[in-house]
Amino acid sequence: MQEQDQGTTEALKEVVEEDIWGNIVDFWNLILFKYEVSGTPIEITVSLILLVILAFVVTGIVLRMIRSFITGKLAKEDKHKFISVFKFIKYFVYLVVILITLSSAGINITILLTASAALFVGIGLALQEFFQDIIGGIFIILDKSLLVGDVIEMDGRVGRVFEIKLRTTRALTRDDKVMIIPNHKFMSDVILNYTQNHEVTRESVSVGVAYGSDTQRVKQVLVKCAKENKNVMDSPEPFVLFEDFGDSALDFSLHFYVTDSFVDPKIKSALRFKIDEEFRMNNITIPFPQRDVHFYPTQNQNSPKDE
Repeated sequence: MQEQDQGTTEALKEVVEEDIWGNIVDFWNLILFKYEVSGTPIEITVSLILLVILAFVVTGIVLRMIRSFITGKLAKEDKHKFISVFKFIKYFVYLVVILITLSSAGINITILLTASAALFVGIGLALQEFFQDIIGGIFIILDKSLLVGDVIEMDGRVGRVFEIKLRTTRALTRDDKVMIIPNHKFMSDVILNYTQNHEVTRESVSVGVAYGSDTQRVKQVLVKCAKENKNVMDSPEPFVLFEDFGDSALDFSLHFYVTDSFVDPKIKSALRFKIDEEFRMNNITIPFPQRDVHFYPTQNQNSPKDE
C-alpha cells in the first residue's frame, strides 16, 4: 500500500509540475499583438518584451560600470566632456541592443528596417541640423577647440562660455544675457576666440590730437595713463603708435595688455576718462571734425556787359 501511495503522490507531483510549467510556457509565448510588414507576420509576445526589458537593464548596468571606470581616471574638466559624449554613445548602444534582441527572438529586423526606410529618410532630413549640432559638439569636446571660460566673439557679440553641451553651447554676454549657440556654427562660421592661446589679450584705445601738438608729449601722457590703470598689465608694457595724419587730427592709438578681455570695455572707458583729464592738464587739444571751405569768385557769363 505504501508503494502505491508513493507512486500516486509522485504521479500527482509530475502532473502538477507539468501543469505549472505548461502555464509558464503558455504565458511566455502569449501573443500580445500581431501585425504584418510586407506580408510577413510579426508577433509581439510576453517573452519578447521581457527580453527587451532584461537587455535594457543589463546594458544600463554595464554602461554605468564603464562610465564609472573611465571617469574615475579623468580630470574634473575632462570628466564632464566625456559624460556629454557618453550620453550620445549610450543612445546608440541602446538602439543596437534592441535590434540584436529582436533578431535573437526570431524577428527579421531587415524587414522592419526596409519598411521603415522612408520614415528614417524623412526623419533624417528633418533632423539634419540636429545631427550636425551633435557632431559639432563631439568635435568641440574631443579636439578642445573651445573650453569653458573662453571668451568668444560671434556675430558682433562677445561672451564668456559657461556651458558646453552635446547640441548647444551657452555663453554669457557682457550685458548679462545668455547666448545659446548651436554647435554646428563652430564648424561653419568664423568664431573669434580671445583666450584660445592664453588668457592675456591686447586691446587698444584710439585718440586724435590737434595739429601742432607735441607728439612726444602725447606719447608720454598716453603711456602714463595706461600704467596708472590697475587693470593694465605692467608686462608686456603698454605702447603708443602714431597711426596717421588724419583729416582733422593726428591719430594715435594706445595699446595695452589685460588678463580679462571680457571686461575690457570698462577698462577702455576708464582709460578714456583719464586721457581726457591728462590732456586738459597738459593743454593737449582733441579736435572735432572740421572742413575749410573756400569760395572763388567767377565771372557770370550770363550777366550783361557794361556799355
